[in-house]
Amino acid sequence: MVDTEQIVKDFNQEDHQNFPGEIPAKKVFINAQKISETGNLWTYNEGCLSIPKIREDINRTEKVRIRYQDENFNTHEEDFFGLCGRVILHEYDHIEGKLFIDYLPQIKKRLIKKKLDDISSGKTKSDYKMIHHK
Repeated sequence: MVDTEQIVKDFNQEDHQNFPGEIPAKKVFINAQKISETGNLWTYNEGCLSIPKIREDINRTEKVRIRYQDENFNTHEEDFFGLCGRVILHEYDHIEGKLFIDYLPQIKKRLIKKKLDDISSGKTKSDYKMIHHK
């Protein structure tokens, strides 16, 4: 499921200027397949519930086309743009076993290594329950 309603609802003035007409989405994507990514790369400061308290600038394409089934198992093929497209790409990465930090240059990864180690060991507190495997 992808839900960008809260993101768009919490837009500040700069976000409204940068993403005019951004339409929030709340959709179920079953058996999603990425068909294509097109458009220019653009940078946005991403975070992830899997990696609390870390945000980094990540480059992604402007548009993604996916084929998926909805909650009624009807098949769709659709293009997504803007923040909705970005969130879909972010979530699709999880299916592929990737996290947003995998896109960081090696030097950036070294700079946040201590924070990542703290998250892995359960030393980082979050506003939601996290399970740490030892």
